Amino acid sequence: MAHSNRLTRRQFLNRTAATSIAAPLLLPARVWGAPADAQPNNRIAMGAIGVGTQGRHLLNSFLPHQNVQIVAVCDVDTTRREHHKQRVEEFYATKQDQSFKGCAAYRDFRELLARKDIDAVIIATPDHWHAYPAVAAAKAGKDIFCEKPLSLTIHEARAMVEAVRQNQRVFQTGSMQRSDSAFWKGCTLVRNGAIGDIKEVYVSVGGPSKWCDLPEEPIEPGLDWDLWLGPAPVRPYNSVLSPRGVHNHFPNWRGFREYSGGGMTDWGAHHFDIAQWGLGMDESGPVEIVPPDGQEVKRLTFKYANGVTLYHGGLEGYRFGAVFVGTKGKVCVDRGRFQAEPESLMKEKFEALPTQLYRSSNHYKDFVDAIRSRQKPICDVEIGARSVTVCHLGNLAYWHQRKLTWDPARERFVNDAEANTWLHRLERGPWRV
Repeated sequence: MAHSNRLTRRQFLNRTAATSIAAPLLLPARVWGAPADAQPNNRIAMGAIGVGTQGRHLLNSFLPHQNVQIVAVCDVDTTRREHHKQRVEEFYATKQDQSFKGCAAYRDFRELLARKDIDAVIIATPDHWHAYPAVAAAKAGKDIFCEKPLSLTIHEARAMVEAVRQNQRVFQTGSMQRSDSAFWKGCTLVRNGAIGDIKEVYVSVGGPSKWCDLPEEPIEPGLDWDLWLGPAPVRPYNSVLSPRGVHNHFPNWRGFREYSGGGMTDWGAHHFDIAQWGLGMDESGPVEIVPPDGQEVKRLTFKYANGVTLYHGGLEGYRFGAVFVGTKGKVCVDRGRFQAEPESLMKEKFEALPTQLYRSSNHYKDFVDAIRSRQKPICDVEIGARSVTVCHLGNLAYWHQRKLTWDPARERFVNDAEANTWLHRLERGPWRV
């Protein structure tokens, strides 16, 4: 899925070091304006929902922040939640933080959301568990940092946007490449016309997921498997989906349609997101999606109304996550790497260019700053929704093997009743958004 010379997710992370209603955090301006060390009891109280491998990275990224205090963790696996409760308590004990009153551990995220003293949540669950907790968190008055890809379906993505807007919440999508200077530089050049009119974009990510066919395995005590499945169909336990306890790898639930969209949504929520940023499509998207047919169409192709063609797959000779091809040159970007043709563009005074994009050097700090200012962060929920929609559209074209015509304003397929039934899936039990 990732090129060998691309930074791993862990390296990159290290570098960028239900229905209960709660009142939002409202503090006097004099409190927010006070120095951080003068307001230990007014830090943002944060809870973490899902503390697997990715959740652990996020927890470790927010723990040292002087304006944040982690007060609760939640996971369906007993070992994981108790481990991370201990991790948080040991951290604050080492810091001799007298304002810390302990870290609670919950099996059910609804109990965490019911706490009126929690101001913000991290959601790092499997993808099929993003939408319901995020919508419930918004209704409960919490600000939200939710991992990418934003949702399992296009319908879920829009439901998340609506809940965040209706409840005036701050929402950061975990597409953290927007906080990497290489991507900011590349997209700044593209948006300023430095390589002329954009004709093509190439995005190198993996393919779609498939239906789960894993065999049944014995389940051990300590895991609430029914709650792990949540809105997904009932199926027997398999450790590939939810390895027990604390582990250091990324489980392959990403490979199965019940829970995720495969490489198209996993890495696509990073690199298609950058394509959208460079094209100025943060509130729009493609209008036509054509799957490969083995004859004339060699690869999945997205067409935009402005004439740009976006291809799923890298540009030959360029080992980058995203490559923009214009009438006057190219811009190539990947984690920690940026290349432009002509080479003179590499020396451009980016801060002096007329069109300036939102700039962040730390995705976590940017979220905390947005909570304080009540402004949108660099990867607001609308951006996350539009980027994951590109990924979902690609998967739908692959799965159903036919051309799709999309209206990005209405977020509906054009004159295609059958395709419009694919915008959502029926969730199980009470987990409907």
